[in-house]
Amino acid sequence: MQYDPIKKSLGKLFNKTPFLRILFYKLLNILLLRTWHVKKEIREWSKNHKVKQRILDAGSGFGQYTFFMSGMNKKWTVEAVDVKEEQIADCNAFFSRIGRDNVVFGIADLTTYNRPEAFNMILSVDVMEHIKDDEQVFRNFNNALTREGMLLISTPSDQGGSDVHDHGEEASFIDEHVRDGYNIDEIQEKLKRAGFTKTSARYAYGKPGQIGWRLSMKYPILMLNTSKFFFIFLPFYYILTFPFALIFNWLDLIKPHKTGTGLIVKAYK
Repeated sequence: MQYDPIKKSLGKLFNKTPFLRILFYKLLNILLLRTWHVKKEIREWSKNHKVKQRILDAGSGFGQYTFFMSGMNKKWTVEAVDVKEEQIADCNAFFSRIGRDNVVFGIADLTTYNRPEAFNMILSVDVMEHIKDDEQVFRNFNNALTREGMLLISTPSDQGGSDVHDHGEEASFIDEHVRDGYNIDEIQEKLKRAGFTKTSARYAYGKPGQIGWRLSMKYPILMLNTSKFFFIFLPFYYILTFPFALIFNWLDLIKPHKTGTGLIVKAYK
């Protein structure tokens, strides 16, 4: 099963106008449970960071988190980087068209990224599972943070992240990943070896979240991988399943989980 082609198709569809792009962001915010967890942590961090802050969106993708953070506080400056030139070009064009002037996009390889003490907070969502030399990236992140700066990571866990143990028709979503997922203790140990003084981690995508993810993301993507013809039926599918997916996502957000297929990790310099 291929995940990236579907994301690219959707990106092209919603990139035609700024209105559609913002609509795309709103849909991602609702459908992707990781977004619920990440935004919760950003809002919590923002309570004590009302003044001017410098933020790095490390692996910015479609730019939905940069859009969210740059809109939360005009005093914040967000630098967003990614290795994919096409996505950086699309994001530059979009943010320029909407006049969001507290944002800068650029192409960067996180394994060689070097910006000493440049940021108060670094966000990394669904990135570290793609990078083999993760400890080098963690060292670069630590170097890039100011004193007491925070790194926020969302990544699959080793408890079956992204259905990594599925086979056959239920094949994995992570063909492009270099690791199945992180052990909750392992990633914190790596962060401490990289120089972080304090870490915390919690599971996301517990039982409620896994059900919500299957309803809102997995089954539609399975259908679209079978045939793009299923785009026609997606609205009807979501009319039936959307309320249930929201309930399960909400339950995942408010409940602690002893295990889960995702991790939310925070590390402090």
